[in-house]
Amino acid sequence: MTELSKKEQLYALIRANPFIAQQEIAAELKLSRSAVAGYIASLVRERRLLGRAYVLPDNRPILCIGAANLDRKLRASGTLAMGTSNPASAIESFGGVARNIAENLARLGATVALITAVGTDSSGRALLDHAEELGIDTRGALKLDDAGSGTYTAVLDKDGQMVVALADMALYDRINPAFLGLRQQQRATSSLIVADLNLGIEAIQTLQQDAARDGVDLVIVAVSEPKMERLPASLQGVRLLILNEGELAARMKRVLHSEEELGAACAELQAQGAQDVIVTLGARGLLFTSPGGGIERLEAPPAEVVDVTGAGDAFSAAVCLSLQGGSELALACRRGLQLAALTVACVDTVCPQLAPESFGALIQA
Repeated sequence: MTELSKKEQLYALIRANPFIAQQEIAAELKLSRSAVAGYIASLVRERRLLGRAYVLPDNRPILCIGAANLDRKLRASGTLAMGTSNPASAIESFGGVARNIAENLARLGATVALITAVGTDSSGRALLDHAEELGIDTRGALKLDDAGSGTYTAVLDKDGQMVVALADMALYDRINPAFLGLRQQQRATSSLIVADLNLGIEAIQTLQQDAARDGVDLVIVAVSEPKMERLPASLQGVRLLILNEGELAARMKRVLHSEEELGAACAELQAQGAQDVIVTLGARGLLFTSPGGGIERLEAPPAEVVDVTGAGDAFSAAVCLSLQGGSELALACRRGLQLAALTVACVDTVCPQLAPESFGALIQA
């Protein structure tokens, strides 16, 4: 391999992903870090590179970090009977909390990037191709040769309510502090980061510390009661925590019998460092922390329920897009409830009818 071809290959890698780390370039081209630095310096002298990648302030993306799965939904045709076979219909689609939020955001017209982990299998390629077709920047994704892409299988009753779900998501543990370090520049130049708790506790801690250092708002979205153990004891650096009442009870390690107890638990989370908290209550609406230190309540709008899968992710997307635009949390929650109502009335995990004008049509006050 000639010196010229090595430099041109390096230049091609940087053009394809301006956020690529020198360590990744070195591994890809089988070069030392010092050799990579030398080639980069040469390209800067030639003015083919103008320095490190920067994103203009008016186009900084919302960065979603977490799961991107192949979702399978099995809906019972009649009343479910345990311990035996049940007639059902099956739907396969793309899912994962971070990916779902990213798709909602992209369909609503936001600039979005996604950091996730996929296998180098057909499912992984399809997941990334679909995201890129929507305009989601997936250049920061981790592609694994030794792991299959994540899967999520949900069993729904005949009314569309989830009965049980099974998730194969061990590969997201590979999004660890070392890997996140390779994506530090991409994270630092984001307008807002939203991470799901499919990430491990050390990865979450890294995101907290770096978000505080870089001045980037961090939103953490819970995914299940068992995974609440991945939420660190200290919530310093968390702009907003979104979770449901069961996940809040799991965090508190006690049953929360009333809305007063839910509100007191939110205050405890704020004492642990979270700036704000939203507790979703399903069809009953939600609770959220107010600037004065109290708790406010919003009712859910009427909705025709076809399938509840993805409603929480739609809610989180509308909240994040509102916060990025400078809206107060109360308005963000109202928009989130509206988008969740649209989503539960749709058979798809992310409503395909969403468009940039959809966000403008949500409640404005």
